[in-house]
Amino acid sequence: MCGIIGCAGRDSETLDILVHGLSKLEYRGYDSAGVALAGDGLDVCKTAGEIDDLRAVLAERSPAGSVGVGHTRWSTHGPPTDENAHPHLDCNRDVAVVHNGIIENYQQLRDDLSTAGHEFRSDTDTEVVPHLIEDALADGADPEDAVRAAIGRLEGSYAVSVVLSGVDRIFAARNDSPLVLGIDEDSEARSASEQASGDEPRAAYYLASDVPAFRDHTDRVVYLADGEFVVAGADGYRVTTLDGGPVEKTEDTVDWDPEETGKSGYDHYMLKEIHEQPRALRQCFRGRVDELAGQVDLADLSDLSPRGIHLVACGTSYHAAVYAARLFQQAGIPAQAFLASEYATSTPPIGDALVVGVTQSGETADTLSALREARRRGARTLAVTNTVGSTVARECDHAMYIRAGPEIGVAATKTFSSQIAALNLLALAITSVGDAREVISGLRDLPGAVQEILDTSTAREIAETYRDAESYFFIGRGLHYPVALEGALKLKEITYKHAEGFAAGELKHGPLALVTGETPVFAVVTGDDEQATKTVGNVKEVEARDAPVVAVTDGASDVERYADHVLEVPDTHRRVAAVVANVQLQLVAYHTADMLGRSIDKPRNLAKSVTVE
Repeated sequence: MCGIIGCAGRDSETLDILVHGLSKLEYRGYDSAGVALAGDGLDVCKTAGEIDDLRAVLAERSPAGSVGVGHTRWSTHGPPTDENAHPHLDCNRDVAVVHNGIIENYQQLRDDLSTAGHEFRSDTDTEVVPHLIEDALADGADPEDAVRAAIGRLEGSYAVSVVLSGVDRIFAARNDSPLVLGIDEDSEARSASEQASGDEPRAAYYLASDVPAFRDHTDRVVYLADGEFVVAGADGYRVTTLDGGPVEKTEDTVDWDPEETGKSGYDHYMLKEIHEQPRALRQCFRGRVDELAGQVDLADLSDLSPRGIHLVACGTSYHAAVYAARLFQQAGIPAQAFLASEYATSTPPIGDALVVGVTQSGETADTLSALREARRRGARTLAVTNTVGSTVARECDHAMYIRAGPEIGVAATKTFSSQIAALNLLALAITSVGDAREVISGLRDLPGAVQEILDTSTAREIAETYRDAESYFFIGRGLHYPVALEGALKLKEITYKHAEGFAAGELKHGPLALVTGETPVFAVVTGDDEQATKTVGNVKEVEARDAPVVAVTDGASDVERYADHVLEVPDTHRRVAAVVANVQLQLVAYHTADMLGRSIDKPRNLAKSVTVE
């Protein structure tokens, strides 16, 4: 969940590139940050806090080196302190290491190293790595072999990048944690001084946890796989297995503009990404829907004919999976949504079910573990993800991309909408749906319906009214139940207020005991079918207990008669109404957090890409 950036080949610009890259990765962790630059010596600067705190420290120092690594941390082992910040060093301060993941055997390694005389300065698992490298160097290994030997002793998940004093190369490896190489081999990679000197062009290379860290410099990437080791310097790069065997890699091109990772004038990434949803939805549908024929074309995915479906996911993606399970059930296919962390350790009978992993980043550790267990048991797997080249896309038998574009805000917004849209397409492609033409027509109108919400929402007024409440309930039935779950999650993530989502009928089986006149209840009700009628009955139950009610509705059920406030949604197909209603709840959460002065893009204790189990 931490962010790693490395740079080789930019010489005097290395520090600026590292700090800029860290600012692009801060969504992955913001407990502490640091950099290490290697040249004739090793220069390290790190501090607890956010990237701005590191900038303040660097303003009083000028670390320099021809290669360097940087890190922004989400704490696992040890609190966010200066000592626990990365990079971590060996006893001689000749080796600097940054790491993402969890080293499961670190305690045994640490005990052995301490017995051998090594002194530790931090509480982290990472610190064993530079000491292991130090030992290998002392035994006569060259730098590359020393790093290989140290990494070979690690158990667990890791992306590790290493620089050493007097060595003008970066060494890195990955296992169950993302790492991508950026390649910039044209003359623009040279510093201004090099260009003025007329020297031959030199290449620059970047190593990072995610592409945004270096996208301003290049769109050429190589995605590293588990068990691979890379060496990068101004004279080139080389990828091998950990034991030195050759690996042939294919370069990919990133198809999104670096400006997409900026705020574009919005106060927060979250608000920007909420407003990007109409475009993200259009990208998801483009080239996949034939409205005249009433068909969805997903290439090889259309040939899937599963007898059952297991959907595995975490957090927001799990809510999209709950929604999708209802779609497949309605089409006559047995389907269940599972929390990936539970599925991986208590896997139910799979039989011949298709196992679908839903993950925005494609690197979510729990989801990867669940899919790997499914494959171990012989199941076919499908990834529904936002990230081309991600681990989940490479490891699954099939992949479907949601095409939402980069999402920086920790609280997922446009990716949830795009996941629901993509899962609708998947259901249409592999099941028999009687009203397929109507569903496709509703999907076509979805971007416009979301835009209407963005243009007319009164969510800010609702947020102003209930900003001081201590607890919030969200209720819905059928396809609106996962929207209730997601609405509650968004509110609790970024406001730090207690919020819970329920299937509306469950209120009377316990949660109603918590409802008071100080508990706003958000009820998602669209259409006028039996589910809507029953949800209106549940609204009456909370109204009778003086709880204020906010109805998120298209007006068809007359629920507004029993509500204190209404968040209107356009009349849409029942399959896509959930997406439209969810946008209103996203805006409520955003405006409430903004009024409370919360750190919306970087909520406490959370990070964007959860790459640890």
